[in-house]
Amino acid sequence: MRFVCRNFGLSDLPRRGLTPREAPLEVLLLDIEAELSIWEEGKLVWSEEAFPVAELACHLALWLQSPAAGQEGFELDSMQADAGLIRIVGSNEGWRIGSGFTPDFWTSPVAWDVLVAEIKQFDRAVREGVAAMGIELPFIPEV
Repeated sequence: MRFVCRNFGLSDLPRRGLTPREAPLEVLLLDIEAELSIWEEGKLVWSEEAFPVAELACHLALWLQSPAAGQEGFELDSMQADAGLIRIVGSNEGWRIGSGFTPDFWTSPVAWDVLVAEIKQFDRAVREGVAAMGIELPFIPEV
């Protein structure tokens, strides 16, 4: 299982009349977007264009830092989309990623350490993509 981010952008900031330096934190978290896809064994299993990847990275980092990490699942509670857009649930077989909007979509189960490593790789990809746009990300906790 692998997260892939590409085509980073800030499509809504100009419409709001803001620059990245002027934008409040919640606006940056929503407006930093990229195409997000989840791949498994070389096959695309889920994709969403213009996904709020900075917001997801922030929520995943907070989840990994919480006492519930490794014990309870994760559900993205986005300011932009309905809850459940991205879900991570644990079972006896391992951790799976899915979406409440596509109930038939679930990745194969992976061990906790594999999931954490992939979340850290996703975090690095988001930080690199955003840095390439000239934006610093001190508002996303380190994972």
